[in-house]
Amino acid sequence: MDETETLTNSIEKTGAAAAETPAQKKRRERTQQLMQDPPSREQLEQELVRVRTDRKRGRVLRSIVMTIITVAAAAALVSTLFLPILRIYGTSMAPTLEEKDLVVAVKTNHVHQGELVAFYFNNKILVKRVIAGPGDWVDINEAGDVIVNGRALSEPYLTSKSKGQTTDITYPYQVPDGKYFLMGDHRETSIDSRNSQIGCIGQDRMVGRILLRVWPLSHFGLVR
Repeated sequence: MDETETLTNSIEKTGAAAAETPAQKKRRERTQQLMQDPPSREQLEQELVRVRTDRKRGRVLRSIVMTIITVAAAAALVSTLFLPILRIYGTSMAPTLEEKDLVVAVKTNHVHQGELVAFYFNNKILVKRVIAGPGDWVDINEAGDVIVNGRALSEPYLTSKSKGQTTDITYPYQVPDGKYFLMGDHRETSIDSRNSQIGCIGQDRMVGRILLRVWPLSHFGLVR
């Protein structure tokens, strides 16, 4: 007794109490079709090739998906641990960096005068320029010239100078040990180490040094 007869007898015995599911019906119809019109050897070979091809495609697809997931996870890990990608908000770093620029920071334990760094402040990440390091003396005259250890800085990245509207520290000012004096390039509006609310920043609060601008593509390149 074949599968079809067994299924038919079962249904008859139960008075058709249980209806066929779509899957059961499909299997029954397929069995009947094979009994009435058995496939040729050529058809069987073609079906075998099709099944093998489908399985191979499935394996390739799974391999591609796993590769994409692995690459994405690795990229996220690298981005989080070594090369954070940051979006610029506001205009405190204009004209060097503009609002909505995307930049890449690199983790480092050493920063130098003139470099741009990202740091944590009140659950936000800010970007400023390193002006002076631990123990340095900083002075800013009324014209906005920045003087570090008695020497005026050359700052070609500025379009205008300003002592700042929110500065509340007394000059000359000595940078505390283990900290850095940071300022934005838009000196008139930037709130930075000139204001005691932010103050000088230690390495423990730094995200990294800004290395590269990746967006917009028209401004892609190293950030200086």
